[in-house]
Amino acid sequence: MIEVMRLDGKSYWVNPHMIESMETNPDLTLTMLSGKKLIVKNSPQEIIDKIISYRKKVGSSWQEVL
Repeated sequence: MIEVMRLDGKSYWVNPHMIESMETNPDLTLTMLSGKKLIVKNSPQEIIDKIISYRKKVGSSWQEVL
């Protein structure tokens, strides 16, 4: 799970494997595979960095090369 920050300042944890897309409007909207949308304070680069870090921790980064 990765931590994201809601617009109200509260922390929220999401499964990074369930993120389908990210869009800035101007806040960052994460669209999950379920169709649910989450609006967060984080920047797209922050989320990408957190996903990379998470995948390194769980040992799944090798799959990105295939």
